[in-house]
Amino acid sequence: MKIKLSFVLFFILSVSIKPQSIYEPVDLNKVESSLEEMGKMWTFDAVPVDYFESEYGFKPDGEWIEDVMKSALQFGNGCSGAFVSEDGLIMTNHHCARGYLTRLSPEGKDYLRDGYYAETPKDELKIDGLFVDQLTAVYNVTDEIIGAMNQGANDSIKIEIKKNKIAELEKKYSEETGLLCKVVELYHGGKYSLYAYKRYNDIRLVMSPDFQIASTGWDWDNFTYPRYELDFMFLRAYEKDKPVKSKNFFRFSKRGAGENEPVFVIGRPGSTRRLLPVSRLTFLRDKVYPYYLSMFNEVYKVYYDLFRTRPEEQSSLLNAVMSWGNARKSYAGRLLALKDPLIMKKKEDFERKFKSAVINNAELNNKYGHVWDAIEKLTNEQYKYADELAAFTIYPFIKSVYFEMAEKVITYAEQMKLPEEERLPEYRNEKPEDILRKIYPQNIDTLLQRKLVKAHINYVTGILENNHPLTLKIYKGKPGDEALAHVMSSTYFRDRTSFEKLVSLSPDEILSSDDPFISFIINTRDKLSALRRKVNEIDTSLEVLLGQLGRAAYEVYGDRIPPDATLTLRITDGRIKGYEYNGTIAPPKTTFFGIYDRWNSFGRKDYPWGLHERWRTIPDSLDLAIPVGFASTNDIVGGNSGSSVININREVVGLVHDGNLESLAGDFIFLESNNRAVATDSWGLMESLKYVFKTRRLVKELETGTAE
Repeated sequence: MKIKLSFVLFFILSVSIKPQSIYEPVDLNKVESSLEEMGKMWTFDAVPVDYFESEYGFKPDGEWIEDVMKSALQFGNGCSGAFVSEDGLIMTNHHCARGYLTRLSPEGKDYLRDGYYAETPKDELKIDGLFVDQLTAVYNVTDEIIGAMNQGANDSIKIEIKKNKIAELEKKYSEETGLLCKVVELYHGGKYSLYAYKRYNDIRLVMSPDFQIASTGWDWDNFTYPRYELDFMFLRAYEKDKPVKSKNFFRFSKRGAGENEPVFVIGRPGSTRRLLPVSRLTFLRDKVYPYYLSMFNEVYKVYYDLFRTRPEEQSSLLNAVMSWGNARKSYAGRLLALKDPLIMKKKEDFERKFKSAVINNAELNNKYGHVWDAIEKLTNEQYKYADELAAFTIYPFIKSVYFEMAEKVITYAEQMKLPEEERLPEYRNEKPEDILRKIYPQNIDTLLQRKLVKAHINYVTGILENNHPLTLKIYKGKPGDEALAHVMSSTYFRDRTSFEKLVSLSPDEILSSDDPFISFIINTRDKLSALRRKVNEIDTSLEVLLGQLGRAAYEVYGDRIPPDATLTLRITDGRIKGYEYNGTIAPPKTTFFGIYDRWNSFGRKDYPWGLHERWRTIPDSLDLAIPVGFASTNDIVGGNSGSSVININREVVGLVHDGNLESLAGDFIFLESNNRAVATDSWGLMESLKYVFKTRRLVKELETGTAE
């Protein structure tokens, strides 16, 4: 692999995620797959009640299922949540809405650092731009969509028909129900459901803890367990300036749940790829994930370096540091899973069994027997384009302001070459110099932009290396800091004085310029456009083939396996349970003792296991033996952040905020032996509200289910 990873990521990728005990070596020749490894993310129209009864001695009825479904919520940013009182009180993770806290903070206040609590209803702060959706009904529209697609003569037409049919159904159901209706593709097109949502647009902040207790350990503890943090936030939904009245909500358990007790996570997992054939997983391993990982690692270093050197901006930079740290660790874990021989053996065995079931059935073989070879052929074609497609694409989050200016300057030059009547309106009847001068920003954060330039250089040269025609032309074959120095000394965009020289050039001189940013775009855009056309054609055919694969899986296995996660509400079952890791055993639950042990063990430093001032003196009433977090065998992935963990009585016993490092393999396979959901314990959460944050009004509402 050409990409060079940082020391931290190298360390992560060197960790084994074998699900077996270290005392039981794995014979790869004897590895077999099982359907249980396809996970437990059940849709609410196919809850396996008989399985729940046999596994847990509990068979939920229709009323239980509907109430649980309608108590849950999902945010537009991908997180989950739930109503926890009849007066619209919402519980989610702190990290799901912490990005709003800085803008809500008035002069002299820092709600991200110090937290916030609304002492009275009038103190609840409206959060502009935040909304939640409540799933109210699910309709099966499979026959309508697949029936329409079958009328298409080729793959492109089939996909176009599908898009049009989905739009038609969403419009029809939205008009009939007055709800927000969306079609969800399950089993990669084997099944289609229409989800009807009620949206709440007026969301207000009720209580937020301090950042440090919500993210104890920062990125070092992210995707790890044992874990010691209280990652929660309380909001409230309003309608017509009054709190929402909801008959569907989760009450709080007084003491949470015990070890091995059955629990259910109710929330929205982001996406999984468990039905993908091995050829696609290999492509992700070889090309897609290494490139994403490299890019996210470079961007993380940009913002972490700024965070360390600009203490006055730490609150505004903190979200970037945490978000990019989460992204790079997430992709590191996924790549680790795809490099694990045992996991790949299991995926190969599942595919062999699945393929055999299709081929040995004449009807299924006629419809789907060709799918695997066709997908592999297209994937092999995609390998040819992956490197340059990734390197030539300038992704927004690694894009410096200099590239933005270069794009505008190129557009200007091309417009100026046209007769005035053929130009875009903004390029007519104005002095060319004035148009150009408007392109240069009033203020540029030079340090940030130079770091982004270097990050982009490292990303591109990591893929193409220094002997590629593009890197030779733009960076003169130089690495890292040398390439950065060359680029910044050669560009017209480095300062306003240099930019004035560009203003004096003719359109042809601009377009043929050796400016590295202009030259990069000019020398890649035609090739990039051609690459995208080819890859889009491949992706269209793959979409059809993966749909056929999904329908084959549904015909072979039915609801015995849940569909891949699709950013939609699921219920997943499990038990609170520890597991083997690093040669020892992780406890099912962690306690407040651990918070103080971590703080003291790391010398009471502010970063990353520091404690806010309010936590440093232990309240007399706070029992440190009370659980603060737990691990469970529930099947979750990214997107489940903010999901409530409930017991069979529909009571909140926890709040999911993460999975362990081993759970990142859950993108492709669910291995219950060591895949764990990580949650804040409801008991510890309530104790913190009582004795540390002293939020009497909120505590009373959670205890009674009703606001004062």
